[in-house]
Amino acid sequence: MKKSLNVGIVGYKFMGKAHSNAWKKAPLFFDVPSQPILKVACGRNQASLDEFARNWGWEETETDWQKLVSRPDIDIVDIALPQQLHYDVAIAAAKAGKHIFCEKPLAMNSQQAAEMLKVCQENNVVHYLNHNYRRLPAVQLAKKLIDDGKIGRIFHWRCAYQQDWIVDPNFPLTWQLRKETAQAGPQWDLNSHAVDLAHFLVGDIATVSALTTNFITERPIADESTSGNLSAQTKGDEKGPVTVEDAALMLVEFASGAVGSFEATRFASGRKNGLTFEIYGSEGSVTFDLERMNELRYFSRNDPEGEQGFRTILATDPTHAYMQHWWPAGHIIGYEHTFVHAVVDFLNAIDKQTTIEPNFADGLKTIQVLEAGLRSAESGQRVRMN
Repeated sequence: MKKSLNVGIVGYKFMGKAHSNAWKKAPLFFDVPSQPILKVACGRNQASLDEFARNWGWEETETDWQKLVSRPDIDIVDIALPQQLHYDVAIAAAKAGKHIFCEKPLAMNSQQAAEMLKVCQENNVVHYLNHNYRRLPAVQLAKKLIDDGKIGRIFHWRCAYQQDWIVDPNFPLTWQLRKETAQAGPQWDLNSHAVDLAHFLVGDIATVSALTTNFITERPIADESTSGNLSAQTKGDEKGPVTVEDAALMLVEFASGAVGSFEATRFASGRKNGLTFEIYGSEGSVTFDLERMNELRYFSRNDPEGEQGFRTILATDPTHAYMQHWWPAGHIIGYEHTFVHAVVDFLNAIDKQTTIEPNFADGLKTIQVLEAGLRSAESGQRVRMN
């Protein structure tokens, strides 16, 4: 394997920054098999792109993503774009033989996702979908406890992903609030993370029942020059319709027989990025709160009678996933570290010519559940997964 791999990133806003930081930090803390070179950053606005490239150390800039993807010196294409743009870039990158590091949710629908997966497989490229919460040490610990039988037979999954950034009715009609550019609201954006975690920790979902709702049906038109940001500005007094849901709730049956619930909303006042899950089993339970992301709460029914209770485990010891590469035990890590862990695992997968999870197959499976939820909400009927 090459001792260095040239990265081309498409997109330079929120996720572009998070990904850039990860490419830079990974070889500083981990023994990676290849040095990632921040070769080309791509975006539409040359002035903003130049500033981004200077700040993060990208060697070159490009405003045409097709030119970036076709460059023979680019080994990895990093797709840090909104989901409506993933399909075209990923298909072209895979056909050009580039390994792909892609933001979630994977695509606008399962048809796109299936085609993206197929083309990646046909061209034998490593494809990774960045559901970064899998790579939290505390979540990895939850997975280990489950795999080791410490939770036993799982009965219940309960998950909520809550934000509050559009509670104000004067917040503009950004791309995230329009079906043609976002496909759906929190069902797509937030529940994609939640469903991926459920697949990772509990298993496949067999049936879905859901409802969705809108609290605000029209909003001021956004200034397109700022609509990519959560701090977007309005263009004037004109308003347009909100065409995605504001909140989504799902009840599911897992193939294992467990049952679960999902809540995804952008109207939970006081919750900026609140993600929690609870898993209850025959031998014990685990609970997680992203706002306390270094901690996992664990209960064991096998503790002595009179001494049972939830314990808080600080997942910062060297025995916990990834932590031996960071700070001494007890020194917490943050949100940005999950991206570093993803880059490290991605580079190792390329070096070993193996798969990495979650990948586009996992992304397709997640989108199929999300689509089933939307169909259920529209029809009022339970949907069985194929």
